Amino acid sequence: MQAHEIMISPVYKVKVDDTVRSVVEKFIKYRISGMPVVNDRNEIVAYISDGDIMRYIGKHEDQVVDFFFYMGVIHGDDEQYEERAKRILNVNVLAIAQKKVYTVAWDEDIENIAALLGKKRIKKLPVERRGVLVGIISRGDVIRHSFKSLL
Repeated sequence: MQAHEIMISPVYKVKVDDTVRSVVEKFIKYRISGMPVVNDRNEIVAYISDGDIMRYIGKHEDQVVDFFFYMGVIHGDDEQYEERAKRILNVNVLAIAQKKVYTVAWDEDIENIAALLGKKRIKKLPVERRGVLVGIISRGDVIRHSFKSLL
């Protein structure tokens, strides 16, 4: 079985010039927890997840990277949770999205997909064909397709 046989398509995604607000709106509307960030050619440039957002609205007892203070994404522990949450809504998605994105090819075998999801401890893998986003595969998709004929 190959990626294109189990992937979900079309994919919920955001553009590189979107804000965190549009990400959160899609998370709520579609009941998802992560999605690719694409450029105008539908090429994957980053991935944004609920975990990425949580890192910046949670309390930062340890020192947070100076870059994010400088960019105004977060301020300090004196800032209240709700204030941090409001502030991040207007931040560009690329300020907090993960730039290192693992992807799989459209024709990748399911066992390789399962291995990558397990080894890298990630929840979803964008699927590419000729460098363009065409689908997404979650751990649940792999489990469902792997075992549905065995039960």
